[in-house]
Amino acid sequence: MSRLLDAVEASKNMLVDYVPHSAALGLVVVDAKPGQTWLKVPWNEKLVGNAATGVLHGGVVTTVLDNCAGVSVATALPDMRAIATLDLRIDYMKPAAPGRDVIAWTHCYKVGRNVAFVRGAAYHDDPNDPIATTAMTMMLGPAYGPAGGPGAAGPASGAAPDTTAGGEGTRGRS
Repeated sequence: MSRLLDAVEASKNMLVDYVPHSAALGLVVVDAKPGQTWLKVPWNEKLVGNAATGVLHGGVVTTVLDNCAGVSVATALPDMRAIATLDLRIDYMKPAAPGRDVIAWTHCYKVGRNVAFVRGAAYHDDPNDPIATTAMTMMLGPAYGPAGGPGAAGPASGAAPDTTAGGEGTRGRS
């Protein structure tokens, strides 16, 4: 099991709370396993893209899938590393139903030396009846230091990696 999954045992939401945008959208971790993650976007009127229909904005669906993919990659790795989205493809099948939560599921099915590959879907009740599907590639950056030790960064330590000029880390998500 990855160190990240060990830390998740204490608090599942630590996987998204360290990304301010995720926290602002109210993303909730439903479950996380090695290489797989389920996140939920609770329906919120503030996230509606069309006031006349009450349909959730497509950017919210994109965001939850992107964040879910990053967490799936992180849980597939033996150590915490910087992760950034390289390529994100989303095929929208239908609008999200007004007033309904959206679940995102992603699976990191291949990890290379510098790139990881992810697929997934956003849905209400049945992943076989998706709102949208996705295929992504994620860049793998340098490993973080030991949790709580020198060079520690990322969600387990509560500190963000150094993103200043010359810094080695990245914030981890786009």
